[in-house]
Amino acid sequence: MKLAVISFTVNGTRLNRKLCATLSEKLQNGANPMSSALLETCIQNTKLKTNTDARDEISVFCYVKSKQPPVLEEAGKQPECMVWQRPLNDWAREMFAAMDALIFIGATGIAVRAIAPLVQDKFYDPAVLVMDELGQFCIPLLSGHVGGANELAETISQLTGSQAVITTATDVNHKFAVDVFARKNGLKIADRELAKEISAELLTGRKVGFFTDFLWNGTLPKGLCEGQFCDRNIQITINTDSLKDRSETCSREKDILRLVPPVIILGIGCRKGTPAGQIQSAIHQLLKEQNLHPLSIAAIATIDLKKEEPGLLAAAEALQTPVICYSSEELAAVPGDFAESAFVKQITGVGNVCERAALKAARERGGYLVCHKTVYDGVTVAAARIPHNGITF
Repeated sequence: MKLAVISFTVNGTRLNRKLCATLSEKLQNGANPMSSALLETCIQNTKLKTNTDARDEISVFCYVKSKQPPVLEEAGKQPECMVWQRPLNDWAREMFAAMDALIFIGATGIAVRAIAPLVQDKFYDPAVLVMDELGQFCIPLLSGHVGGANELAETISQLTGSQAVITTATDVNHKFAVDVFARKNGLKIADRELAKEISAELLTGRKVGFFTDFLWNGTLPKGLCEGQFCDRNIQITINTDSLKDRSETCSREKDILRLVPPVIILGIGCRKGTPAGQIQSAIHQLLKEQNLHPLSIAAIATIDLKKEEPGLLAAAEALQTPVICYSSEELAAVPGDFAESAFVKQITGVGNVCERAALKAARERGGYLVCHKTVYDGVTVAAARIPHNGITF
């Protein structure tokens, strides 16, 4: 997780230094300024191509944009504080692409103008917040729910004594928000428009059915009806079969919002030069046969010989799924009974890539193999399942 803070005045820079120091201290002490579930979301959204753990990349960056000597003098009191000399729009563009959260200490208009050309999608935009230079108010401007701006504002409020200014309808009306719930529980939303419709239903006081294949704890929010079909329904599942077959009133598939825990790791082996479409076809065939939703994929695991394989990387990119690579020595050390191939061993140094890779990645996370090696048009695929942390309201 990476946060960038920028200020423009003496008072703002003083607050900037204090805020960055406080957040950095919180991180160094093992705490996270956002919830652990939000950190998991940031990790899931990171396009990891190696075994690097995104938890090791948690940083706070302090910037100042000014030519005024008093401001620069204040910035100089903190060696880590960087002076940004190029246009602010350049800073916003670079930080927007690289950071999980941006904090502007200054006028709201400055922040709005800087980020306006960059805003695309609340499911991918970073959190953007604004604070006044005296630290009286902290305002989430962008990605309040999915990006965690609201939660970060509340944390900053606790750390600095500022007032978090929250404006999202579900928050101010104390209603259940599907996107917040999904983020905090590490669930992927299958239909964004339906998620908006469900939040709107709850805001107007209508009931929403709730179904889950996973255990949950806490108190069911007002408006959700467990096991009862309504005009709109939520289903937490990794499967593709439909609830509508169980109901006389819920006759349309589009009335069911699936929230999918990413708990499946696919192990993949392929020949050099295998096209992305061929790999994607193999993946989709296995998912169909195993009744698994595409959003249930947490990662693809393979041998490090394939870490630059264009077709595999393109298939993973299309699925928005990270790739984990292991050496032949690491894969050979995985215990188990595998379908070995002498030809594959001659080429890669290990007789089975897909099962061993899937199982190694899963066991590192407390998981197990659920589907052995299956061959689809020259592509080998295996599947393993890892535990989910559970559903909490």
